[in-house]
Amino acid sequence: MPTDATGASWPASAVVSGQGRGAPLLLAEPLSFWGGYDAVGGCVIETGHPQCGARLAGRVMLMERAKGSSSSSSVLAEAIRNGTGPAAIVMRERDLIVGLGCIVASELYGLHVPLVVVCESTWQALVDLASAGPCELHIDAARPGDCLIRVSPPIADNPPPAKGTPP
Repeated sequence: MPTDATGASWPASAVVSGQGRGAPLLLAEPLSFWGGYDAVGGCVIETGHPQCGARLAGRVMLMERAKGSSSSSSVLAEAIRNGTGPAAIVMRERDLIVGLGCIVASELYGLHVPLVVVCESTWQALVDLASAGPCELHIDAARPGDCLIRVSPPIADNPPPAKGTPP
């Protein structure tokens, strides 16, 4: 994959509709939100998880598959409500529990976090991209079904201060 993938796009299948954008965060292992994620503090708390301590807020979470309890859906919905959940979720395998968490957040709180599933080649391209350096993924899934994942350079919310300006 080229080091500059700006403007590239990949096909996906939206399980839950919504729009989300953010820097990708690749989870090296599956995560159970129930007992593995702090919906208030906003970080992975599962002991031994490679991303323990990572924050999902504002990120596009790349998780090949999920694990764990059906209660994960309620933790994910609360994280979305609290603003500590991911901006979008990309998975390799469909997961009803993760999907239910996104649907509950959409129906109860009016917060629409897209959940999309991708094929193996797209998954590998996104994994490579997440490891290549800063970028931003955009998912616009107006309705369940076919959609695209686009990439752009990261958007600086807080640009660094000008030289000589106190922080």
